[in-house]
Amino acid sequence: MAFSLSGIFLLVILCLPFVGSVVAAFLPTYDRDRGALVAGIIALVAILLTLGFFPEISARNVITYTLIWIPELGLNFTLRMDGFAWMFAMMVTGIGFLVVIYARYYMSPEDPVSRFFSFFLGFMGAMLGVVLSGNIIQLALFWELTSLFSFLLISYWYHNANAREGARMALTVTGIGGLCLFAGLILIGHIVGSYDLETVLSSGDMIRSHALYLPALCLILLGALTKSAQFPFHFWLPQAMAAPTPVSAYLHSATMVKAGVFLMARFWPVLAGTDAWFFIVGTAGLATLLIGAYIAIFQNDLKGLLAYSTISHLGLITLLLSFGSPLALVAAVFHILNHATFKASLFMAAGIIDHEAGTRDIRKLNGIIHYMPITATLAMIASAAMAGVPLLNGFLSKEMFFAETILTHRASALDQLTPYFAVLASACSVAYSLRFIHGTFFGKPATDLPKVPHEPPHWMRFPVEILALTCFVVGIIPALTIKPFLTAAIYSILGVNTPAYSLAVWHGLNFPLIMSIVAFLMGCLLYICLRGYLDRQKDSDVAPIIGRIKGRRIFDEMMVALSWRWARSVDSFFSTKSLQPQLRLLVCVAVVAAFLPIWGQGLDFVRPSALVNPVPIVLWLIGGCCAIGAAYYAKIHRMAALILLGGAGIITCITFAWFSAPDLAFTQLLVEIVTTVLILLGLRWLPKKAQQTRSEGRGLVARVKNTRDIIIAGVAGFGLASIAYVVMLRVPPESISQFFLEKSYTEAGGKNVVNVLLVDFRGFDTLGEITVLGIVALTVYALLRRFRPAPESLDVPEQQRIQNAFDDAQPGRQKGDTVIDYLRIPSIVMQLMFPAIIVLAVFLFMRGHDQPGGGFAAGLTMAIAFILQYMAGGTRWVETRLRILPMRWMGIGLLLATCTGAAAWLFGRPFLTTYFSYVDLPFLDKVPAASALLFDLGVYSLVVGATVLILIALAHQSLRASRSGKDT
Repeated sequence: MAFSLSGIFLLVILCLPFVGSVVAAFLPTYDRDRGALVAGIIALVAILLTLGFFPEISARNVITYTLIWIPELGLNFTLRMDGFAWMFAMMVTGIGFLVVIYARYYMSPEDPVSRFFSFFLGFMGAMLGVVLSGNIIQLALFWELTSLFSFLLISYWYHNANAREGARMALTVTGIGGLCLFAGLILIGHIVGSYDLETVLSSGDMIRSHALYLPALCLILLGALTKSAQFPFHFWLPQAMAAPTPVSAYLHSATMVKAGVFLMARFWPVLAGTDAWFFIVGTAGLATLLIGAYIAIFQNDLKGLLAYSTISHLGLITLLLSFGSPLALVAAVFHILNHATFKASLFMAAGIIDHEAGTRDIRKLNGIIHYMPITATLAMIASAAMAGVPLLNGFLSKEMFFAETILTHRASALDQLTPYFAVLASACSVAYSLRFIHGTFFGKPATDLPKVPHEPPHWMRFPVEILALTCFVVGIIPALTIKPFLTAAIYSILGVNTPAYSLAVWHGLNFPLIMSIVAFLMGCLLYICLRGYLDRQKDSDVAPIIGRIKGRRIFDEMMVALSWRWARSVDSFFSTKSLQPQLRLLVCVAVVAAFLPIWGQGLDFVRPSALVNPVPIVLWLIGGCCAIGAAYYAKIHRMAALILLGGAGIITCITFAWFSAPDLAFTQLLVEIVTTVLILLGLRWLPKKAQQTRSEGRGLVARVKNTRDIIIAGVAGFGLASIAYVVMLRVPPESISQFFLEKSYTEAGGKNVVNVLLVDFRGFDTLGEITVLGIVALTVYALLRRFRPAPESLDVPEQQRIQNAFDDAQPGRQKGDTVIDYLRIPSIVMQLMFPAIIVLAVFLFMRGHDQPGGGFAAGLTMAIAFILQYMAGGTRWVETRLRILPMRWMGIGLLLATCTGAAAWLFGRPFLTTYFSYVDLPFLDKVPAASALLFDLGVYSLVVGATVLILIALAHQSLRASRSGKDT
């Protein structure tokens, strides 16, 4: 592991937004100032740290930082910053800082602003994770995080149906694309033999010549095209305009939609240069460029116009990347920067207009320049940059785009027609930019606006001023302002193949300039011709012809077809309201899956070399009888079934003890106690079993069904027993137990091999298991919160009542019944046992590394203490005296276990590597002080929290019964 100061700073840049997200979440809900202050400081510090890397980046160095995770599988947490990643990191943090300033004034004091800044910082961190990832699996993880945080931001105003629908659509489309990307990256890792990004980027020839290249290419491009809203997935982006304008400005300029083009540029040296790349990427880019530009002309909503223009410009970048030439890559990366500046400023200007005038409808916004001259001037500069007007940054990258379109990249009609399509799309860009400028700022001052417009506070306009100034300065002196950063970014992608290029404003009268002039004149003429039609639009912003093809409607119909028709058909075929048929199908599939290999290879039955001890066989027979009895009585008497099920568990405990596994036996006993009591408490609130009539119980159909189930169960049980018998009697036995017996003390410092396995050798598995346990507990708690006890279960159970001797004996509770306090004496004993059980739990926890015990057993023991208190005193009695907070137990446990594993990184060791030693304590002699003890403490805390959370969910059913007017 590298421990350079640069690497540490790289980790800090990534972690800062996530830390800030957590801090912002705990701020007062409506505190705009502190929320903006936290987000602004985080973004500013990240900018300064990123800027500090430029001397090293300009020297063409690559900064890496690696935390060892699972090195055997090539899964390490790696951060990697080269020139291209640096450029994107500056864009993400820089524009993010400006958006934070803007959002402070845009967001209403009535909005839950702390939640907004929490989501915003999480989004920033996820995007930084994408651009800084040095492991492609890690990249896929952060890729999905951007989708999740964008969903939260787009649906921020969740009371708005359009916001909810737009967020759902964005998450569905980009989420599916993310899954495809993940599959494609796995294929790339399989081809290369490594998931390290550096290794992948140096294996271009190997990947392109491999048979899996085309599937990997298609899957990765599905991820990139869906994220960057490229045809035919472009429909989700305009629906995301229901988000607050700061979100739209950030999402369209520096983050979400730029992730797709970032990915294509990042993998350009590996995937580009083939016909498949050219036709797939080029077709999608060209179609998106034209469709987005055409539809943008007819949008009446300022944000709608800008959304479709974003789609078009992303199509331009994608088309450039498809060419496969180094100069086209230079133009694409340059336009990524230029688009970020003018699009962020345009969105913020549109938000200012909406904020101050009360509407974004172009048809109502006439003469805004008379009310807001400074904002109008800034917006016109950004619009001109978007249209490619000379002396602005957009003109330079557009010229480079035109220069690339007239070159021959592939002998195909697509390549030959590209220059004409490029001029047409540029003309449309001029037309919608003119509409944005002329329709919004010029003409007679509007008099019927919802609010009288005026200039916003200066700091709300400040980000727009900075970005508009950037467009102007870069457009005039690009060689001094942007070329050093652009060169560093291009070199990190192309290396020694970086071409010479010029960013001069004037290259003489050449074909690109002529194409620009023609496109500008065509755009002006197009706007003049369409102006009358646009003014006549009353209630519709549908573009003629293709605008009537509604992507949202197609998406909704597809979702209905998937979820309603196909999914319900499959569900109705395979599922039933009863659990038994599903279990029957599951067992049958398992039997068939096990039988097929046995049919081909057979089972090698071996007679045991010695006489079999009869004691375990007797135990197993008793346990089997208990299990069969439990299955039989499950339909008749729940209590009897539970008792027999517990008997089978006890036999399992005895079996473990017989085979010298006291740790397993003790843990199994604790599990049986806890699960049996919790199930018993749950059965209390279920409806009574319906009594079967003799005809129902002994009918022909019933007997056939019972016989079928017995045969299936018998075949499955006998088959599993046979496989286990054959495996255990193999000669010589293939066992790894000796390894752990030899290494548990020398390498982990523990004599209890079982506990050492759980917290050391298989600590990663244990971390996953306790995470699943926590999720299960939360799920049970959520389900039981909606559960309503059966009406007949609300009354006092018959076992707790006696009837007055003078009343007629009748079933059920009658007048004169007396409730028996039958737990008076036991409850006192159980309450007095509470401290003793706590001491026992601590004892089991402390001895677990060397003797039977450990965090899991101690956690169950502690949970039993709480269970006894609830049983003895009742829910209200316990909760007025004990503040348990099980969710905090769970959170602290999971956090402690994770941090214990991560602490190994500080010493250059893989995740969850442990350290052990023995320390002398007064009165206790030598005590083991392994770091695994902290991990075990996390296991203990989570087990206690998860078990008690389920207990509380069950116990609160009694409170519902009490509120229903029944005795408890």
